[in-house]
Amino acid sequence: MTTESPRTSTADDRPIGQLIGDIADDMSRLFRQEVALAKAEAKQEAGKAGRAAGMFAGAGVAGLMVVTLVSLALMFALAELMPIGWAAFLVAVVWAAAGAALYATGRRRLREVAPLPQTTETLKENAEWLRNPTG
Repeated sequence: MTTESPRTSTADDRPIGQLIGDIADDMSRLFRQEVALAKAEAKQEAGKAGRAAGMFAGAGVAGLMVVTLVSLALMFALAELMPIGWAAFLVAVVWAAAGAALYATGRRRLREVAPLPQTTETLKENAEWLRNPTG
């Protein structure tokens, strides 16, 4: 009496078309998940940036008041040495130079921001793998 075990279906029994279809479905799901992750990361980073921008705005208002009052005090102090028009002009030139330096620094730092470094890199790797799955 021979006992044969019933043959179970394995991945090797499926036709190649079905295997390729399964791979395509898995890759499609992976891309959708990566895009969802990228959106979540972008939303999280935007929230952080929004809170920081609010703090900068509050600091900017307070700083504007300080700058205005210190500038007026400096202008009136210089008015003791020269005509008030020239004193006001001199104070304005100092603030123009300070503003230009701050603008240049802020612009340089803004270029260093990387919004979605990890997810973007993963998506690029997945796309490269799809183009060349064997190498």
